[in-house]
Amino acid sequence: MSTTRPYSPGDRGPEQEPEAGGASGGSAGRQVRGLSFDGVSGVVPAARDFARQALYAWGWLPAATADQRAAAEDVLLVVSELVTNACLHAEGPERMVLGCDKKVIRVEVSDRGAGQPAPRTPHRSGRPGGHGMFIVQRLCLDWGVVRTPGLAGKTVWAELGAPS
Repeated sequence: MSTTRPYSPGDRGPEQEPEAGGASGGSAGRQVRGLSFDGVSGVVPAARDFARQALYAWGWLPAATADQRAAAEDVLLVVSELVTNACLHAEGPERMVLGCDKKVIRVEVSDRGAGQPAPRTPHRSGRPGGHGMFIVQRLCLDWGVVRTPGLAGKTVWAELGAPS
């Protein structure tokens, strides 16, 4: 499902801003970590490494079952796709925020781009490129875009279900 809602139907609202590279507790057991990309080279591998460390801290890794491993790999793939899209279509990412509770992990990637992400329609699996948002759409419970009036850029968010 693609959406332009700023938040999912559960409407948890915006994540609290943790310090760059730091972690913070959230309300009702929600944990949040943020990463600033200022001065970072190799932003996609850096984002994946940051997300992997968060998954270990939150108990998603090491995975005890194949389903848990697949859920963690899906998170890492979505992080890669959102950060790559910011690199290719929006002058690079500025910040990534990850939030986790017992049921959902939320990935947010902020950039200065004016474009609107959307899966290519129709999706053509045999062609190179253009699969990022299709992958995000297929793996996630929901995703969307947040824009702040008067400010350049946007935040693309995606939510994935926790492993059972």
